[in-house]
Amino acid sequence: MPSVEKDPNANGKPSDDEAVIDKAKKEYNKLRSRFNLGRIIPNVILPALVGAAVWARQPSDNHFTAPPVALRKCLDSVCAGADNCWASPFNLGRIVLPAAVVRPSTDEQVSGFVRCVADSNVKVQARSGGHSYALGAGGYKVSLSVHLINYRYVTLNKTAWLTTIGGGSLLGDIDDLLDNQKGNRAFPHGVCPGVGIGGHATIGGLGPSSRMWGATLDHVVEAKVVTANGTIVTASEAKYPDLFFAIRGAAAGFGIVTQFVKTVEKPKKTLHFTHRTPYTNSEGIVEQFKRWKEMVADKKLDHRIGTEFTLDPEGSKITATWFGTRQDFDQSGIAERLGLKLTPVESSWVNTKRWQYENAVLTLSDIPTEFFSRSLGFTADDATSFNATERLVQLIAANKSQSKLKWFCIFDATGGKVAEPAMDSTAYAHRDKVMFYQSYLYNIWAPLTAEEKGLLNGIHETIVGGIPTRSPSTYPGYIDPLLENPQEAYWGPNLDRLEAIKREWDPEDVFHNPQSVRPAKLKL
Repeated sequence: MPSVEKDPNANGKPSDDEAVIDKAKKEYNKLRSRFNLGRIIPNVILPALVGAAVWARQPSDNHFTAPPVALRKCLDSVCAGADNCWASPFNLGRIVLPAAVVRPSTDEQVSGFVRCVADSNVKVQARSGGHSYALGAGGYKVSLSVHLINYRYVTLNKTAWLTTIGGGSLLGDIDDLLDNQKGNRAFPHGVCPGVGIGGHATIGGLGPSSRMWGATLDHVVEAKVVTANGTIVTASEAKYPDLFFAIRGAAAGFGIVTQFVKTVEKPKKTLHFTHRTPYTNSEGIVEQFKRWKEMVADKKLDHRIGTEFTLDPEGSKITATWFGTRQDFDQSGIAERLGLKLTPVESSWVNTKRWQYENAVLTLSDIPTEFFSRSLGFTADDATSFNATERLVQLIAANKSQSKLKWFCIFDATGGKVAEPAMDSTAYAHRDKVMFYQSYLYNIWAPLTAEEKGLLNGIHETIVGGIPTRSPSTYPGYIDPLLENPQEAYWGPNLDRLEAIKREWDPEDVFHNPQSVRPAKLKL
């Protein structure tokens, strides 16, 4: 473990003032988030449990494992009688209930909880407040889940134009609170408002504005981190740069980020459009996808366009946001490249965000449900050489109604500003990608069967088989539990450096999930 300076007020900025943070927390609580349904129906989704740490049931219940007695006593001592804990998995298809769930309110409590596991052979993972595929529960039973729901606040420094955000804040709430502060500022992020910033800003953070502004993690200038031995540090380019490198792209294996300081952008005028085509016009869908993927594979494509191509049970859908004027859009040639007659809707930044939320299926962004997903990243060569468009559309058209379940297959454009930083500037290893694909199947009411998952597996096999270059990598925000070499797929050329940093900061692999970075000495 590297030597760490004792620096209780490492940032030295007005946003570090406890009174400012406390006021921001109260403002967040007043917001009554539209994006966390646990606040609306807590007795259904978030069972009320007593005790600062939620204890697992005894081993007689096959779904739970009791924590070690020593660990329980240690956590109780850190909690000091607090009574604000609960547990709720997001992906019910990957039930992984940890030995205990804690809800700290201070960095000192986070530190105490991490120290508690030292002698208990228990791993630790953070859950940042939004939905989680499963890894926030550690990925297996003997783990401590640190839920950051009490770290919800947003401040805006209008002199330095920096925003300070608590690690448990939700993306939709952050947008609302930044808008409430009348600074006309924002930063790039994804479209699901119920996602927590803690996970999003530490794996990449991609969305419609990323081609223009970059990834979420590219805007992080400081991060307050609780490390494997319980030390609290503030990492940046100037202080603990190796840890800061790892936090921006692979944080789940290196620490718990309780606070971010980020730069912000000034939104411009926006346009948006949606174009749908039913499967009765399959030839049209094939032609549109070919045109769309050729367009996003062009590294000279105007950075002001953010777009995705979606296949779902109804057909195809092209959605896009243009950050600029109608005149600029008309002159860009994008409509001509797509071969479509488009009538974009002019909108304000706030209304554009609402439109994006609606396209992200707002009502499901934070409801616990069972789902299954697959994913893959495409370089420009992968996209242009992809030769299975007809087979893909035919497969989906023939099987789209085999199940009444909800599913979709999304291709997200990336590149632009995201591609500008060097590949080794952060742990994020996908600067060379022009698009990502993710297929997603979900059921609110019942477990998914192997037969139902067959459609997505068929889609995935068709897509992989249609790429002669066979790129093995994918975005770590699109967790794929079936990856054979997940660490290589997520972090590729940066993995060796990450493993070396892990050896220095977390040699015992305290921060662990099934797909996180391992210390170099433990590499098999």
